[in-house]
Parts: sequence; C-alpha cells; structure tokens
Amino acid sequence: MAAAAATAAAKGNGGGGGRAGAGDASGTRKKKGPGPLATAYLVIYNVVMTAGWLVIAVGLVRAYLAKGSYHSLYYSIEKPLKFFQTGALLEILHCAVGIVPSSVVLTSFQVMSRVFLIWAVTHSVKEVQSEDSVLLFVIAWTITEIIRYSFYTFSLLNHLPYLIKWARYTLFIVLYPMGVSGELLTIYAALPFVRQAGLYSISLPNKYNFSFDYHAFLILIMISYIPIFPQLYFHMIHQRRKILSHTEEHKKFE
Repeated sequence: MAAAAATAAAKGNGGGGGRAGAGDASGTRKKKGPGPLATAYLVIYNVVMTAGWLVIAVGLVRAYLAKGSYHSLYYSIEKPLKFFQTGALLEILHCAVGIVPSSVVLTSFQVMSRVFLIWAVTHSVKEVQSEDSVLLFVIAWTITEIIRYSFYTFSLLNHLPYLIKWARYTLFIVLYPMGVSGELLTIYAALPFVRQAGLYSISLPNKYNFSFDYHAFLILIMISYIPIFPQLYFHMIHQRRKILSHTEEHKKFE
C-alpha cells in the first residue's frame, strides 16, 4: 500500500494510482526482450487486463447514469474489480520466471498492497464499501491500469502511440495523490469497525504465546505512506522528465 504508491513507481501502484518506473520496458537501458512465445503470452495477458479494467470503467459510468449519483458505486463493479486486481498477482510470476525484467520483491510489494486493500480492508470491512473514499481510489486505479496495460501491450508490439506514453507519464500527477488519498481515507474509515470487531486480531493468552493487533497494524500501514509517498512521487516526476524529454529530442531528429 502505499498501494497506489508502490504501484505508481515501479509498475507504473501510484497508486498511480499508477505504476510508473522500475518495471517499464521503455526505460533508457535496452534489455533483451522475451522470446516470441513469452511475448505472445504477455500481449494476451495485457490485452485481457486492459479489457477488464475497461469493463470496470464502463460499469462505473453505467451505474452512475442509472443511479444519478456517485455514492456507493463500488457495488456495481465489486466482482470485476476483485477479479482483475487479484489477476495482477500473475505479474509477480512474470518477474519470478524472468519474462519481465522487474524486481520480484518490488513487484510483489506493489501488487500485494493493492490486493490487501481490496480483500483485507474493503472486502473484510463491509461498512466502508459505501464510503466515497473507495470510489476515489477505484477511479484512480481504473484510469491508471487502462493506460498502463495499454502501454505494455503497444510496447510489446513495438507500436507505442505517443499519446499513451504521455498519459502514462503525466496523468499520475493527479491520479497518484488521488489514489493514495482514497486508500488512506478508506483504511481510516475501517479502523473503528476493526477495533470493535477485533477483526484478524489475536489476543493472549493462547497456545502459541503470540498476539497480533490488526487495528494497530493498519495504523502502521497508514504511517508508512508518509516516507514512501514523496519518494515515489518525485521519482516518477524525474522519470517523466527523462522519458518524455528523450522522446521530444528523438522526434526533432526524425
């Protein structure tokens, strides 16, 4: 979590709300790409994930038009959101087997932070599902992931439109703080319900002589955003300047 945070920086978590740097295939260093079979698989994976997040986007718009209100739109896209965000776990496997040149540890952190927010907070604490903060991070994630997976798809096909590249390295300026704000507010809203229910907490005495306070754990997660957010955000700003300025220089010589 710094779910959006980590996502934004390397996958492009930003939480972006976006993932923007460490794992990009378009970095300044040229690396040997995956073989033809791996490339075909990755193209299919990224196309499916792009389509999945488009389904979520369409679901949000349709629900808003039907209700005439943006409140509690989460319920209209809950199932596809859980499915496609959990589907991002495959990205850890991609790094582990070497078909994507990204850090397994960093990618695991980025993916698991979002999966944690979806399942261990939003799914587990039903009371927060109607909070506007949930819609805040869902919208940020949705726009970010449509752009990110499109970026990867076109990069693998060696036909990356400048508009998608620009969007990937520009929209995070708004989407990342938006996603992080939504995540923090959602966790904060969950705290009283977690404490009241003793959710996922283990108290002493028990045969393992071990205790765990999930309420305190969530507070620690919120505190972790303080050092992580600025580092990742400014890293992404730096990446934007480097990559987009390089593109502009390249255009001048064409």
